[in-house]
Amino acid sequence: MVYVWFVLAAAVTVFTARKLSRYADVISEKTAMGGMAVGTILLAGATSLPEVTTSFSAVMIDNIDIAIGNMVGSNLFNVFILGAFDLFYRRQQLFHLASRNHKYTASLGFILMMLVSLALMLRVDYTIAEIGVDALLIIIVYIVGMVVISKLPPPALHHEETADAQDSSGDKESISVGHAFAGFVVSALIILGTGTLLSVTGDQIAVMTGMGSSFVGSFLIAATTSLPEGVSVLAALRLKNVNLAVGAILGSNMMNMLILALSDVVYREGSMLADGSRSLVLSVIGGMILVLVVIGALTRKRSQSAMTYSIPSMLIITGYFVVQYMVFTS
Repeated sequence: MVYVWFVLAAAVTVFTARKLSRYADVISEKTAMGGMAVGTILLAGATSLPEVTTSFSAVMIDNIDIAIGNMVGSNLFNVFILGAFDLFYRRQQLFHLASRNHKYTASLGFILMMLVSLALMLRVDYTIAEIGVDALLIIIVYIVGMVVISKLPPPALHHEETADAQDSSGDKESISVGHAFAGFVVSALIILGTGTLLSVTGDQIAVMTGMGSSFVGSFLIAATTSLPEGVSVLAALRLKNVNLAVGAILGSNMMNMLILALSDVVYREGSMLADGSRSLVLSVIGGMILVLVVIGALTRKRSQSAMTYSIPSMLIITGYFVVQYMVFTS
Protein backbone atom coordinates (compact mmCIF):
# COMPACT_ATOMS: atom_id res chain seq x y z
CA MET A 1 0.00 0.00 0.00
CA VAL A 2 2.93 2.33 0.71
CA TYR A 3 3.91 2.18 -2.96
CA VAL A 4 0.40 3.21 -4.01
CA TRP A 5 0.50 6.26 -1.73
CA PHE A 6 3.97 7.13 -3.03
CA VAL A 7 2.84 7.03 -6.68
CA LEU A 8 -0.37 8.97 -5.88
CA ALA A 9 1.58 11.67 -4.03
CA ALA A 10 4.05 11.88 -6.92
CA ALA A 11 1.23 12.31 -9.46
CA VAL A 12 -0.44 15.11 -7.47
CA THR A 13 2.95 16.77 -6.94
CA VAL A 14 3.67 16.73 -10.68
CA PHE A 15 0.31 18.33 -11.51
CA THR A 16 0.53 20.95 -8.76
CA ALA A 17 4.16 21.86 -9.42
CA ARG A 18 3.25 22.64 -13.04
CA LYS A 19 0.55 25.02 -11.79
CA LEU A 20 3.00 26.52 -9.32
CA SER A 21 5.47 27.33 -12.08
CA ARG A 22 2.76 28.83 -14.26
CA TYR A 23 1.63 31.18 -11.49
CA ALA A 24 5.27 32.06 -10.75
CA ASP A 25 5.78 32.81 -14.44
CA VAL A 26 2.80 35.19 -14.45
CA ILE A 27 4.12 36.94 -11.33
CA SER A 28 7.56 37.34 -12.91
CA GLU A 29 6.05 38.77 -16.10
CA LYS A 30 3.46 41.12 -14.55
CA THR A 31 5.43 42.48 -11.58
CA ALA A 32 8.79 44.19 -11.18
CA MET A 33 10.36 41.11 -9.57
CA GLY A 34 11.43 39.33 -12.75
CA GLY A 35 12.15 35.65 -13.37
CA MET A 36 15.38 35.50 -11.39
CA ALA A 37 13.91 37.02 -8.20
CA VAL A 38 10.66 35.02 -8.39
CA GLY A 39 12.58 31.80 -9.02
CA THR A 40 15.20 32.41 -6.32
CA ILE A 41 12.75 33.51 -3.61
CA LEU A 42 9.14 32.48 -4.28
CA LEU A 43 9.42 29.33 -6.37
CA ALA A 44 12.48 28.05 -4.49
CA GLY A 45 10.76 28.65 -1.15
CA ALA A 46 7.55 26.92 -2.19
CA THR A 47 9.23 23.85 -3.66
CA SER A 48 11.45 23.56 -0.55
CA LEU A 49 8.49 23.19 1.82
CA PRO A 50 8.64 19.34 1.83
CA GLU A 51 12.24 19.52 3.02
CA VAL A 52 11.11 21.60 6.03
CA THR A 53 8.68 18.99 7.35
CA THR A 54 10.99 16.09 6.50
CA SER A 55 14.04 17.50 8.28
CA PHE A 56 12.14 18.79 11.30
CA SER A 57 10.36 15.43 11.65
CA ALA A 58 13.66 13.55 11.36
CA VAL A 59 15.20 15.70 14.10
CA MET A 60 12.20 15.11 16.38
CA ILE A 61 12.57 11.32 16.04
CA ASP A 62 16.34 11.72 16.65
CA ASN A 63 17.44 10.60 13.16
CA ILE A 64 20.01 13.32 12.52
CA ASP A 65 21.56 11.68 9.48
CA ILE A 66 18.19 11.65 7.67
CA ALA A 67 17.68 15.35 8.51
CA ILE A 68 21.12 16.44 7.31
CA GLY A 69 21.31 13.96 4.45
CA ASN A 70 17.96 15.14 3.11
CA MET A 71 19.18 18.72 2.86
CA VAL A 72 22.64 18.13 1.40
CA GLY A 73 21.31 15.37 -0.84
CA SER A 74 18.58 17.67 -2.14
CA ASN A 75 21.25 20.18 -3.16
CA LEU A 76 23.06 17.44 -5.06
CA PHE A 77 19.87 16.32 -6.75
CA ASN A 78 18.87 19.90 -7.60
CA VAL A 79 22.11 20.48 -9.50
CA PHE A 80 21.64 17.10 -11.16
CA ILE A 81 18.17 18.25 -12.32
CA LEU A 82 19.67 21.42 -13.77
CA GLY A 83 22.39 19.49 -15.59
CA ALA A 84 19.94 16.90 -16.94
CA PHE A 85 17.53 19.49 -18.34
CA ASP A 86 20.39 21.54 -19.77
CA LEU A 87 21.68 18.45 -21.53
CA PHE A 88 18.20 17.70 -22.88
CA TYR A 89 17.78 21.28 -24.15
CA ARG A 90 21.44 21.56 -25.16
CA ARG A 91 20.66 23.18 -28.52
CA GLN A 92 19.03 26.12 -26.72
CA GLN A 93 22.12 26.45 -24.44
CA LEU A 94 20.20 27.31 -21.27
CA PHE A 95 23.22 28.43 -19.26
CA HIS A 96 23.98 31.05 -21.91
CA LEU A 97 20.35 32.25 -21.96
CA ALA A 98 20.24 32.59 -18.15
CA SER A 99 21.37 35.81 -16.50
CA ARG A 100 24.96 35.86 -15.30
CA ASN A 101 23.64 37.29 -12.03
CA HIS A 102 22.78 33.70 -11.10
CA LYS A 103 26.47 33.24 -10.36
CA TYR A 104 25.92 35.27 -7.18
CA THR A 105 23.15 33.03 -5.86
CA ALA A 106 25.21 29.98 -6.85
CA SER A 107 28.21 31.43 -5.00
CA LEU A 108 26.16 32.08 -1.85
CA GLY A 109 24.90 28.50 -2.00
CA PHE A 110 28.50 27.32 -2.33
CA ILE A 111 29.57 29.34 0.74
CA LEU A 112 26.68 27.98 2.81
CA MET A 113 27.54 24.41 1.80
CA MET A 114 31.17 25.06 2.71
CA LEU A 115 30.08 26.16 6.20
CA VAL A 116 28.02 22.98 6.56
CA SER A 117 30.97 20.80 5.51
CA LEU A 118 33.26 22.57 8.01
CA ALA A 119 30.69 22.09 10.77
CA LEU A 120 30.45 18.36 10.01
CA MET A 121 34.22 17.99 10.04
CA LEU A 122 35.20 20.26 12.96
CA ARG A 123 32.28 19.22 15.23
CA VAL A 124 32.23 22.35 17.37
CA ASP A 125 29.58 21.39 19.93
CA TYR A 126 28.99 24.88 21.33
CA THR A 127 25.53 26.42 21.54
CA ILE A 128 23.96 29.81 22.17
CA ALA A 129 20.38 29.60 23.48
CA GLU A 130 20.55 25.85 22.69
CA ILE A 131 21.32 26.56 19.01
CA GLY A 132 24.68 25.53 17.58
CA VAL A 133 27.03 28.39 16.74
CA ASP A 134 27.61 26.77 13.34
CA ALA A 135 23.87 26.91 12.60
CA LEU A 136 23.70 30.54 13.75
CA LEU A 137 26.63 31.42 11.46
CA ILE A 138 24.87 29.80 8.48
CA ILE A 139 21.67 31.77 9.20
CA ILE A 140 23.61 35.06 9.46
CA VAL A 141 25.56 34.44 6.24
CA TYR A 142 22.32 33.56 4.42
CA ILE A 143 20.61 36.78 5.53
CA VAL A 144 23.61 38.99 4.71
CA GLY A 145 24.08 37.26 1.35
CA MET A 146 20.43 37.71 0.37
CA VAL A 147 20.57 41.41 1.31
CA VAL A 148 23.64 41.88 -0.90
CA ILE A 149 22.06 39.97 -3.81
CA SER A 150 18.83 41.99 -3.51
CA LYS A 151 20.82 45.18 -4.12
CA LEU A 152 22.24 43.93 -7.42
CA PRO A 153 20.91 45.60 -10.60
CA PRO A 154 18.17 43.60 -12.37
CA PRO A 155 19.47 41.23 -15.05
CA ALA A 156 19.20 42.23 -18.68
CA LEU A 157 17.09 39.93 -20.85
CA HIS A 158 18.74 38.17 -23.75
CA HIS A 159 17.22 38.78 -27.16
CA GLU A 160 15.99 35.19 -27.34
CA GLU A 161 14.33 35.41 -23.93
CA THR A 162 12.63 38.71 -24.79
CA ALA A 163 11.22 37.21 -27.98
CA ASP A 164 10.02 34.11 -26.15
CA ALA A 165 8.32 36.21 -23.51
CA GLN A 166 6.47 38.17 -26.18
CA ASP A 167 5.41 34.98 -27.95
CA SER A 168 3.93 33.44 -24.81
CA SER A 169 2.49 36.60 -23.21
CA GLY A 170 -0.91 36.06 -24.79
CA ASP A 171 -1.52 32.95 -22.70
CA LYS A 172 -1.01 34.93 -19.47
CA GLU A 173 -3.37 37.81 -20.17
CA SER A 174 -6.32 35.97 -18.64
CA ILE A 175 -4.54 35.55 -15.26
CA SER A 176 -4.37 38.62 -13.03
CA VAL A 177 -1.57 39.26 -10.55
CA GLY A 178 -3.96 38.69 -7.63
CA HIS A 179 -5.15 35.41 -9.13
CA ALA A 180 -1.55 34.36 -9.69
CA PHE A 181 -0.53 35.08 -6.07
CA ALA A 182 -3.61 33.29 -4.68
CA GLY A 183 -3.05 30.30 -6.94
CA PHE A 184 0.62 30.25 -6.01
CA VAL A 185 -0.17 30.10 -2.27
CA VAL A 186 -2.76 27.33 -2.70
CA SER A 187 -0.40 25.33 -4.91
CA ALA A 188 2.43 25.77 -2.39
CA LEU A 189 0.24 24.39 0.41
CA ILE A 190 -0.69 21.37 -1.72
CA ILE A 191 3.00 20.85 -2.50
CA LEU A 192 3.68 20.94 1.24
CA GLY A 193 1.16 18.15 1.84
CA THR A 194 2.07 15.91 -1.08
CA GLY A 195 5.79 16.51 -0.63
CA THR A 196 5.54 15.49 3.00
CA LEU A 197 3.64 12.35 2.01
CA LEU A 198 6.38 11.62 -0.53
CA SER A 199 9.07 11.87 2.12
CA VAL A 200 7.14 9.75 4.66
CA THR A 201 6.38 6.97 2.19
CA GLY A 202 9.90 7.22 0.79
CA ASP A 203 11.26 6.73 4.31
CA GLN A 204 9.04 3.65 4.77
CA ILE A 205 10.27 2.22 1.47
CA ALA A 206 13.84 2.85 2.60
CA VAL A 207 13.23 0.98 5.86
CA MET A 208 11.68 -1.92 3.93
CA THR A 209 14.74 -2.14 1.68
CA GLY A 210 17.19 -1.94 4.61
CA MET A 211 19.44 0.86 3.35
CA GLY A 212 21.52 3.04 5.71
CA SER A 213 20.28 6.41 7.05
CA SER A 214 23.03 8.49 5.39
CA PHE A 215 22.36 7.01 1.96
CA VAL A 216 18.59 7.07 2.42
CA GLY A 217 18.66 10.74 3.42
CA SER A 218 21.08 11.91 0.72
CA PHE A 219 19.59 9.85 -2.12
CA LEU A 220 16.07 8.45 -1.77
CA ILE A 221 14.45 11.02 0.55
CA ALA A 222 16.36 13.87 -1.12
CA ALA A 223 15.18 12.76 -4.57
CA THR A 224 11.53 12.46 -3.51
CA THR A 225 11.41 15.82 -1.70
CA SER A 226 13.13 17.42 -4.73
CA LEU A 227 10.46 16.20 -7.13
CA PRO A 228 8.58 19.56 -6.92
CA GLU A 229 11.78 21.37 -7.99
CA GLY A 230 12.22 19.04 -10.96
CA VAL A 231 8.67 19.43 -12.22
CA SER A 232 8.66 23.19 -11.60
CA VAL A 233 11.89 23.63 -13.55
CA LEU A 234 10.53 21.61 -16.47
CA ALA A 235 7.33 23.68 -16.47
CA ALA A 236 9.32 26.93 -16.33
CA LEU A 237 11.46 25.82 -19.27
CA ARG A 238 8.36 24.95 -21.29
CA LEU A 239 7.09 28.44 -20.50
CA LYS A 240 10.45 29.67 -21.89
CA ASN A 241 11.34 31.37 -18.61
CA VAL A 242 14.96 30.25 -18.18
CA ASN A 243 15.74 32.63 -15.32
CA LEU A 244 12.75 31.29 -13.38
CA ALA A 245 14.02 27.72 -13.85
CA VAL A 246 17.66 28.38 -12.93
CA GLY A 247 16.66 30.68 -10.06
CA ALA A 248 14.38 27.99 -8.62
CA ILE A 249 17.23 25.47 -8.43
CA LEU A 250 19.93 27.79 -7.08
CA GLY A 251 17.49 29.47 -4.71
CA SER A 252 16.35 26.08 -3.43
CA ASN A 253 19.96 25.15 -2.69
CA MET A 254 20.37 28.24 -0.52
CA MET A 255 16.99 27.64 1.13
CA ASN A 256 17.95 24.04 1.95
CA MET A 257 21.01 25.19 3.87
CA LEU A 258 18.87 27.70 5.77
CA ILE A 259 16.34 24.96 6.61
CA LEU A 260 19.20 22.75 7.78
CA ALA A 261 20.41 25.47 10.14
CA LEU A 262 16.89 26.16 11.41
CA SER A 263 16.44 22.44 12.13
CA ASP A 264 18.99 22.91 14.90
CA VAL A 265 16.35 24.94 16.74
CA VAL A 266 14.30 21.74 17.12
CA TYR A 267 17.33 19.65 18.14
CA ARG A 268 17.82 19.80 21.91
CA GLU A 269 20.97 17.69 22.33
CA GLY A 270 23.53 20.35 21.44
CA SER A 271 24.78 21.22 17.96
CA MET A 272 23.01 19.11 15.36
CA LEU A 273 25.77 19.41 12.76
CA ALA A 274 28.36 18.36 15.34
CA ASP A 275 26.43 15.11 15.86
CA GLY A 276 25.96 14.30 12.16
CA SER A 277 27.74 11.45 10.42
CA ARG A 278 31.07 12.35 8.82
CA SER A 279 30.09 10.33 5.72
CA LEU A 280 27.66 13.16 4.88
CA VAL A 281 30.67 15.39 4.19
CA LEU A 282 31.05 13.50 0.89
CA SER A 283 27.61 14.69 -0.22
CA VAL A 284 28.33 18.29 0.77
CA ILE A 285 31.73 18.47 -0.93
CA GLY A 286 30.31 16.73 -3.99
CA GLY A 287 27.54 19.33 -4.14
CA MET A 288 30.08 22.14 -3.82
CA ILE A 289 32.07 20.78 -6.76
CA LEU A 290 28.95 20.50 -8.92
CA VAL A 291 27.95 24.08 -8.03
CA LEU A 292 31.40 25.25 -9.16
CA VAL A 293 30.74 23.56 -12.50
CA VAL A 294 27.42 25.45 -12.74
CA ILE A 295 29.18 28.77 -12.01
CA GLY A 296 31.70 28.00 -14.73
CA ALA A 297 28.90 27.16 -17.17
CA LEU A 298 27.09 30.42 -16.39
CA THR A 299 30.15 32.61 -16.90
CA ARG A 300 31.97 31.01 -19.84
CA LYS A 301 31.79 32.27 -23.41
CA ARG A 302 29.14 30.99 -25.81
CA SER A 303 30.06 27.63 -27.34
CA GLN A 304 29.93 27.04 -31.06
CA SER A 305 28.85 23.40 -30.92
CA ALA A 306 26.24 21.60 -28.81
CA MET A 307 28.79 18.93 -27.89
CA THR A 308 31.31 21.41 -26.48
CA TYR A 309 28.53 23.26 -24.68
CA SER A 310 27.27 20.03 -23.05
CA ILE A 311 30.54 19.19 -21.26
CA PRO A 312 29.61 20.88 -17.92
CA SER A 313 26.21 19.16 -17.83
CA MET A 314 27.78 15.79 -18.55
CA LEU A 315 30.26 16.41 -15.73
CA ILE A 316 27.38 17.28 -13.39
CA ILE A 317 25.42 14.12 -14.21
CA THR A 318 28.49 11.88 -13.93
CA GLY A 319 29.61 13.57 -10.73
CA TYR A 320 26.20 13.09 -9.12
CA PHE A 321 26.26 9.32 -9.53
CA VAL A 322 29.92 9.11 -8.45
CA VAL A 323 29.14 10.99 -5.21
CA GLN A 324 26.08 8.84 -4.46
CA TYR A 325 28.13 5.68 -5.00
CA MET A 326 30.78 6.97 -2.60
CA VAL A 327 28.15 7.78 0.04
CA PHE A 328 26.56 4.34 -0.38
CA THR A 329 29.85 2.46 -0.04
CA SER A 330 30.94 4.57 2.95
